[in-house]
Amino acid sequence: MGASTKQGYDIAIKSREIIRELIKDDIKELNPAEKDIVERIVHSTADPEYAKLVSMSSDFVDISLKSLKNNDPILTDINMVKSGITQYEGEVECYIKNKDVVKISKDNKITRAAASLIYASQNDFNGILVVGNAPTALYAAMDLIDKKEIKIKSIIGVPVGFVGAADSKEELHKTKIPNIITNGPKGGTPVAVACINSLIQTHKEI
Repeated sequence: MGASTKQGYDIAIKSREIIRELIKDDIKELNPAEKDIVERIVHSTADPEYAKLVSMSSDFVDISLKSLKNNDPILTDINMVKSGITQYEGEVECYIKNKDVVKISKDNKITRAAASLIYASQNDFNGILVVGNAPTALYAAMDLIDKKEIKIKSIIGVPVGFVGAADSKEELHKTKIPNIITNGPKGGTPVAVACINSLIQTHKEI
């Protein structure tokens, strides 16, 4: 939960107890790993509504944990999300400022977030994609997967915003790609980081 002192740990534990009571009815059908993800999201946002907004494919947790066990790489849409992932022993990449990505973006007149996925496909990426901000990254990932040009084990797709975010998440959740989304415009970096860090912690405890 990020606490490094007894005081911080005690606060985090108390917060979790409050959260569990607030959202217990919304998460009662989830397994322990799924519950932990939702609790962490609510903890990181102080917004119990997320317990009603999170949707996961049935294979999302299992596939993601297997990927983490293999130390597969994690790719994030922006560096802020990457910075929040601190306990993983594998590689965590973000290509948003890569010079080749900038060129792909300019040449194809697409966002750098989308260009990052093309670059990842050209460099044999095969791991977990974590998107907290860019719907265009989700659309690019789905397109590349559909064309069999990239292998992605699972997707945390929680971009935030009123343009494209809700639609991209809805489209992702309709696919067969193992995924977790937040329905509607809500999401963002704290939600994305909470999701992946929960999985990393669960992986370490297995």
